[in-house]
Amino acid sequence: MTPNAATSATSAPSRRSFLASTAVAAAAVAGGMPLLAACGGSDSGSGGGTSAGKNAKKLLPAYVATNVVTPDIAAKNGSAVGFTSKLDIASLKTSVPKKLGKGGKVSIMSPFWGSPPKGDNAYYKAMNDLIGVDVQWQNQDGNTYDQKLGAVLASSDIPDVVVIPGWNMGGKIPSAIIGKFADLGPYLSGDAIKEYPNLAAIPTDAWQRSLFGGKLRGLPQPAPYVTGIVPLYRKDIFDKEGYEIPTSADEFTALCKEITNAKAKRWACLDMKWTAFQSFGVLSGSEKPLGWNLVDGKMVYRIETQEYLEALEWTRKLFAAGYVHPDAKLGKSAATDPGPKFAAGEFLIYAQNISQWWSRTAEQATQNPDYKIWGMDIFGHDGGAPTLWAEQPAGIFAFVSKKASESVIRDVLAVANVTAAPYGTKEYMITNYGVEGTHYTVKNGVPTKTDQGNNEVINAYVMVASPTATIAHPDFPEVAKAQVEWQQRMGAFTKKSSFYGMQITEPSRYTNLSNDFEQLEDDIVRGRKKISDMQQAVSDWKSKGGDKLRDWYKKLLDENGSATS
Repeated sequence: MTPNAATSATSAPSRRSFLASTAVAAAAVAGGMPLLAACGGSDSGSGGGTSAGKNAKKLLPAYVATNVVTPDIAAKNGSAVGFTSKLDIASLKTSVPKKLGKGGKVSIMSPFWGSPPKGDNAYYKAMNDLIGVDVQWQNQDGNTYDQKLGAVLASSDIPDVVVIPGWNMGGKIPSAIIGKFADLGPYLSGDAIKEYPNLAAIPTDAWQRSLFGGKLRGLPQPAPYVTGIVPLYRKDIFDKEGYEIPTSADEFTALCKEITNAKAKRWACLDMKWTAFQSFGVLSGSEKPLGWNLVDGKMVYRIETQEYLEALEWTRKLFAAGYVHPDAKLGKSAATDPGPKFAAGEFLIYAQNISQWWSRTAEQATQNPDYKIWGMDIFGHDGGAPTLWAEQPAGIFAFVSKKASESVIRDVLAVANVTAAPYGTKEYMITNYGVEGTHYTVKNGVPTKTDQGNNEVINAYVMVASPTATIAHPDFPEVAKAQVEWQQRMGAFTKKSSFYGMQITEPSRYTNLSNDFEQLEDDIVRGRKKISDMQQAVSDWKSKGGDKLRDWYKKLLDENGSATS
């Protein structure tokens, strides 16, 4: 069983829901350059900037690979590591031989999805005893975290630790990060990190993205840089009907026509917009600044490209032909929770976070033994190899208050060193599963959470820091193997844009410039707007500041260099 595997609540994931789904799943199973006042910016953050290149390396922690546990499948092409063997509780390794915590109290504010448990629950007590720190959780609703975060950071009363997902870093949050949170460099840069071996094993890319305001301020959750959205399909029905896996956009359309029979209540798919973006090689747009890239000496944004329009048009044709489940067009039922109607065979393909490959398998295992969900390889639209774009190597960060004493900072790092323990260790098991017998049981090498475990062991300590991205499903090892191998195959076609790994804040005057494009995309593919409306919107975007923002990005790159060079 995979702890805390999150499922997103949209059929065509919004950027925020996709990131939330990915990040929480990565925290469960496992993903920049310092942010300076550059290009005329100031430390307030209002001018935006980055701290690429020049001084970044000396700020980064030394990387020391862990040798406590060896994965069954090593990372390759930006993939997670994979574990496919049964879990032997008796042979779990110890990665933290002594408590590093000194018994102090640490308050942590973090987004939480679900109902938070009581503060004195058995899981929190066990973790605090293991670490040697009295963590006091201030869990906040993850769906409305923006509002709470803004209010807390604007006040003088900030918890010792604040967890901030990348998608919550809009508006004034970046300047608050620089102004309110401590420099962890004296404790973690260079060889200093060796005092915390599990943190030292976090990949350098993730630390690079934890640099803000020219300082190492964040504790990261590493993530694979391979795209996290997979075209999932009903392999059992495909095998039964003899459907072939498509290798081009035209083949996919022809397959949709073959599958769809509205009278029999069967449609081919849900909204395939994200697969279209992948297939047509559209620059990643999940998180700024990944939509930008230097192409033949010119700075280009994703919405300006011909590939972007072609991907929207192809998706629109799927809707117009009636191949898409009607709920996806209306934005209800199958669009909010694809599971039940996918299981019923009302549609056979949908694009979603890779975590659903396992979660859908697990939920159908007993009631529908023939059910098999699998992931299609992403095809190039013309039948050739796809061009995929790397996602950011970390998306959620924990920050320590500038007011925190050295003893509090050391206690926070003690917490992080335990939560970053690799899979196959005692510390990983208690962080992700809780206490054996109380929060989970093990049968035939498969840990299964109890009701108490499902209520208590969620969304907490995994948010502080995580090990290198890991996929492990002892109950369905074939799924874990397939997920990692899918990432490795897709990673072979994945490129890093000019701004890969950079932690960038755009000048505040441009912050909301691109906000309306996602809704317009959805309106176009559903036939409510036309491609010409997008072309007009792009023209307006240029005149309202897009061209000036392009110049800003070009200057940023000229002055700081590329993260991939």
